[in-house]
Amino acid sequence: MAPIARIIFRPIITGTENIPRSGRVIIASNHLSFIDSMVIPLVTPRRVQYLAKSTYFTGTGIKGYLTRTWFESIGAVGIERGAGQAAQDALDAGRSILEADSAFAIYPEGTRSLDGRLYKGRTGVAWLALTTGAVVVPVGLIGTQEIQPVGTRVPRVRKITVNFGEPIDVSRHGPATSGRARRQATDEIMAAIHRLSGQELAGRYNESPRQGLQGLADKVFPRERV
Repeated sequence: MAPIARIIFRPIITGTENIPRSGRVIIASNHLSFIDSMVIPLVTPRRVQYLAKSTYFTGTGIKGYLTRTWFESIGAVGIERGAGQAAQDALDAGRSILEADSAFAIYPEGTRSLDGRLYKGRTGVAWLALTTGAVVVPVGLIGTQEIQPVGTRVPRVRKITVNFGEPIDVSRHGPATSGRARRQATDEIMAAIHRLSGQELAGRYNESPRQGLQGLADKVFPRERV
């Protein structure tokens, strides 16, 4: 589908040379639209996996089959939402993907930005990087909210930009067990995303209902501050 998507949407893609073609890589992106989780796998020059709610994989009938096939084809891995063990299982799933020397995508903001601003990052992304030794490639998405605005079902044809930044090695901040190291590493990643996306900074956490790995990770690593 990548060639078809490029013909239809004509995305501007920069910095793909910054993505290591092998080894452990975290793709850390801003989050503007549901469509982001389709854009990133389609434009990244290696297979990228990410976590999605388990209900996408358990539907029945033709619709359930098509939904499950689609999400499996773009590298999604189903997880249960919740606190406690579910949160730890989500972190462990992301860790397993990285320890298999794969590329893993995550939204440090935790959920979509409904007002277009860039929100403060949560520290699950840093924990994964510091625990697995993965490098982090920051991504700035521009215009994806125009393809599928909140509340719409049918995507619209709009031109978008995907900017991949230089890989970041966050190991110098300290061990994964240090809250200070996780906070500083996350702030470095978010600063890079900000440079690539050009968004206005919100200066606070996004309080919308959180989904996926980062939201679950908040149950394990709440809002850490230095």
